[in-house]
Amino acid sequence: MPWNDIARAQHTRKTDRYPSDMSDDEWSLVEPMIPPARSGGRPRTTDMREVMNAIFYIGSTGCQWRALPTDFPPMTTVQGYFYNWRNAGLLAAMSDLLVAAARELEGRAAEPTAGVIDSQSVKTTESGGICGYDAGKKTKGRKR
Repeated sequence: MPWNDIARAQHTRKTDRYPSDMSDDEWSLVEPMIPPARSGGRPRTTDMREVMNAIFYIGSTGCQWRALPTDFPPMTTVQGYFYNWRNAGLLAAMSDLLVAAARELEGRAAEPTAGVIDSQSVKTTESGGICGYDAGKKTKGRKR
C-alpha cells in the first residue's frame, strides 16, 4: 500500500502518543461494548477510550501497573476496570468480536471450521519411571 494522502488519512491515529493507542475506527468497534456508568453516585469522569488505551499500552509493553505513564488515567482506575471487565468476560467477548470482524474482512467465515492440535511423544529410559503408550502414533513414551 503506497503512503498517499488517502492512506495517511485512513491510518492516522488520534494522537501520536503511543503506537498502542486505538484509532477512531478501532474505537468505534469497541465503544458499544463498554458498559454504561452505574446509576447513582458520582457521575463517571474517566474517559473510557483512555482506559482502553492504557490497557493496550500495558499489554503491548509488558510494563508493571505502577509504571503506567501519567498521561493515562490513574493506575488504580485502569486496573479496576481491567479486572472487572476480565472477570465479567467482556475482554474475551471483545476479542471474539474483533477476530470475527477481521476474518470477515478477509472473506472468510466468522468462526473457524477446523483446528489443529499436536503433541510430541518422547522416548523414556528403560531403567525406571513410568512408560506410557501413545496410541495415535503407536509409540512408547510420554506425551509432552
